[in-house]
Amino acid sequence: MLFKNRTEAGQMLAKKLEKYKSDENIVVYGLPRGGVVLAAEIASHLKCPLDLILSRKIGHPHNPEYAICAICENSPPICSNEVQHLDQNWLESEISHQREEIRRRKALYNIDHISPGGKTAIIVDDGIATGLTIEAAIHEVASYGPKSIVIAVPVTANNAFTRLSKLVDDFVCLELPAYFMGAVDSYYENFAQISDSEVVSIIKSFKNPL
Repeated sequence: MLFKNRTEAGQMLAKKLEKYKSDENIVVYGLPRGGVVLAAEIASHLKCPLDLILSRKIGHPHNPEYAICAICENSPPICSNEVQHLDQNWLESEISHQREEIRRRKALYNIDHISPGGKTAIIVDDGIATGLTIEAAIHEVASYGPKSIVIAVPVTANNAFTRLSKLVDDFVCLELPAYFMGAVDSYYENFAQISDSEVVSIIKSFKNPL
């Protein structure tokens, strides 16, 4: 399946999440930046609040797009076994750099976080390759004691689906290819970068609905 863009993928996911529409205690959490576009479509459809989880990946030094570690605001890093073979000083420096980026984005987005405690938390991204970024988000949400955790993504690599399914109560995925093409953007016709200003605009539209 090839998605036209993130908006279409979000609308398709929203229909698959229809069963949660009757849940009055639900929050949709988007992973910036791309996941926020899909999360907004889902939150609009379910008529529930939208929030963000600031999760950042750390890419391999020889292939920055390939995640080897991920962090959130308050949780410890989630890393693959590959980090054992890397320069630990470099890794610590990267973790520090990404934590600083999380602080920058939190200030820029002007987020007042909604606690997932006791709620159904739906975590949304535009796709999963290694799964480390969303795994870090799962641990962040789980630390608040939610009623349940749901992952909602358009496409997922098989090995990530198997691993992450054990950590959540529901995993809604539109496309689970037998052979993952290596990158999430391979499953979109238009996978343009989402800017910080677009994220801010989406957040404001939920804070100040028309």
